[in-house]
This record gives sequence, structure tokens and C-alpha cells, in this order.
Amino acid sequence: MLKDQDRIFTNLYGMHDRTLKGAMARGHWDGTAGILQNGRDWIISQMKASGLRGRGGAGFPTGLKWSFMPKESDGRPAYLVVNADESEPGTCKDREIMRHDPHTLIEGCLIASFAMNAHACYIYIRGEYIREKEALQAAIDEAYEAGLVGKNACKSGWDFDIYLHHGAGAYICGEETALLESLEGKKGMPRMKPPFPAGAGLYGCPTTVNNVESIAVVPTILRRGPEWFAGFGRPNNAGTKLFAISGHVNNPCVVEEAMSISFEELIETHCGGIRGGWDNLKAVIPGGSSVPMIPGAAMRDAIMDFDYLREQRSGLGTAAVIVMDNSTDVIKAIWRLSKFYKHESCGQCTPCREGTGWMMRVMDRLVKGEAEVEEIDMLLDVTKQVEGHTICALGDAAAWPIQGLIRHFRDEIEDRIKHKRTGRVSAVAAE
Repeated sequence: MLKDQDRIFTNLYGMHDRTLKGAMARGHWDGTAGILQNGRDWIISQMKASGLRGRGGAGFPTGLKWSFMPKESDGRPAYLVVNADESEPGTCKDREIMRHDPHTLIEGCLIASFAMNAHACYIYIRGEYIREKEALQAAIDEAYEAGLVGKNACKSGWDFDIYLHHGAGAYICGEETALLESLEGKKGMPRMKPPFPAGAGLYGCPTTVNNVESIAVVPTILRRGPEWFAGFGRPNNAGTKLFAISGHVNNPCVVEEAMSISFEELIETHCGGIRGGWDNLKAVIPGGSSVPMIPGAAMRDAIMDFDYLREQRSGLGTAAVIVMDNSTDVIKAIWRLSKFYKHESCGQCTPCREGTGWMMRVMDRLVKGEAEVEEIDMLLDVTKQVEGHTICALGDAAAWPIQGLIRHFRDEIEDRIKHKRTGRVSAVAAE
């Protein structure tokens, strides 16, 4: 279990003062100018050494991503864009950072932007996050007033501006290139890659897009040293992580824990156990709605990190742990996700535009048991035709939950179809 002195987010629950004064009292903005004086290469090498992997879902090494930015400017400005469009169903960790501990993010923005030679940072915040935007903007205003950002930020000689941009509530704008399109005032539709944002991102300039949590942990890592951060979790799965546990546990919560914690310890320590006991656990979606579910029996011994969950044909994603007990209609739960992805598809790629609707309509019938048993394999076949054939990962995100359902709960789908049949037959016989 993570000790209190090792927590990066010291005000996750809003119990303390979230203003600049409160943040400084808890050790934030401490010696920031000194960190910048160590220079760009030092910051990036420290980030690589810490083993931090992106906290937005894909888990790409953060230091490596930063190093893709051009070392020397060719005359174009560089940008840091923070992805605060937290729209993945089940995910509610970044909002806690923004409304209760916003200065961790702002200080991280300054350091990360400096490391990438960017004089400006844009934070793209989800449209539904009204109060979070207010809290974050108030914190940005405080930082400007105190001279921590703006001209000669922290008296480091570095000019740095930070802008907060409010989205309009589109899930697709969480995809980094769709987010850039939206920031530029265009329709939020993913771009083809290459060129990658580091080569041509916002306004055609070198850009890095990072998740809120990935940026907010940076100052603490640099202050306490990469070895300290790398000391948590298994190799290649380093650090502390915010887990958002929802669903059928006794106390749903957002908690900061060490990576590679066992699922059982996470649930027992922080959530007061599974509702109705461990025998009542049916399935878990371990990383937000776009990763496949894992049956309860297989989750009991699971380790919560990127590599272990990938071996289980799922993923850590955003670490939004959705717990389902035996009262859950898993077919209906996955149908609901299908409906979500159909609604949120931007329609640019044919497999996703047509496939998400098609998958949802088949799921509709599976929920009611009105399909044929052969249609289960046909549905699986369609998910394979969508997966990997689209510009962005929304196609995969729509396909994977259904694949997980069919992989682990096919018998339940078949039983429902057969039950509906026999019900019909007996009804006819009764007449």
C-alpha cells in the first residue's frame, strides 16, 4: 500500500486548500526555476529514467515522446497541448486533479513546455467539466499574478503562456489529432498519421499532446528523482497511478496507488471489498470502457499494470476500473457501450461509421435474445473488420468490448437466445 509521504496528489479529495498558497504549503512550486536551470536535456533524460508511461490510456513512454520534438526550431513555434478531455466512460481521475490540485498540472505544464522549447501551452478541457474549468482557470490566474507563469516565468528568463480551451463535449476530441483539429476551430475529426504531431501538430507546428495526469506528476518526479518514481511497480510499469474504481464495490473511489498493485489489494484496501463478497464478482473492465472485460475469476489474482493486463487480452487504459457483480446483465452493459461508440463515431472512416451502428443493432437483438446463434460469430467477424481499419482507435474501442463479451460470456448469449426460443415454443404449445 502506498504511504502518504509518497503520494504525488496531496489534495485529491479537496480536503485542503486548493489555492496557490495551499499548494505551496504542500510543496508544489518549490524550486521550479532551479529545475528549469538544469536545462532541457536533463529534464528529458530524467523523465526517461523515471519510466513514466502516458496516463491517458496508450501508455507510451513520456520522456521518449518529449524527445521527438525538434531540438532546434526551424522558425516555427512549438506547443504543448494537455488533453483534459476526459470522456472515456468510467474515467474520473483527471477531473479530481483539475478541481482539487490544479497547481500540480500548471507547474507540470511549465516544466514540460520548457523541455520541449514551447512558449505556449493549451489545455483542452472537456465540455461537461464546468466547475473543473472554473477551478483550473482560477489557479492559472493565481499563477500569472504570482509571476510563476507569463513573462519571465518563475524568474527563470523563460516566457510562458498557458491557455484553457473549453471543448463542446465530443468523445472523439479526446483523440489527440481530433483534439488539435478542434483547437484550430475545425470539426473534431482525427487526422491521418504521419505526419505525427511532433512534426506537424497544432497550426502545423511541432506539438506534443499529453494527458493531464502525465503532466501533473512531472514536477514531483523531478524534485524527488526518477529513481524514487521508478521504485514503484514492476519494470516497465513504473510509478504511482490514479485508479478510479466504480460499480459494485462497497466504496467506489478515486485513489492514488503504486502501479502493479494486485486487484484484490486495490479493492480490499480502498473499496471495502466487492458488494456481496468475492464470490459475487462477475466481471471487471479494468481500464475504461474501451478495453475488453475480464471475468471475475481471472481478475482475483490480476496485477494492475500495462503489461499484465495486456497479457490477459485487455489493458490498463486509463485505470478506470468498472466492477460488475452477478446482478449485472453483461450483454446489456456491452450493448450500452456499443450505443455510446455508435453515437460518438465521427463518421470519417467507413468501417467505424457503418460498423458501430451495425454492431449496436446486433447487440440490440442479443440483449433481447432475438438473434440466431450463428449471428454471434458474424458479430465477432464484423468487430475484426472494424478493428485496425480506421484512422483512429475509436473503431478498436467499439470492437474490443464486444470481443471481450463473446470471448468470456458466449454461453450466456447463447442461453438467452435458446431460452427465448423455448419460451416461444412452449407458448405455442400452450395455445
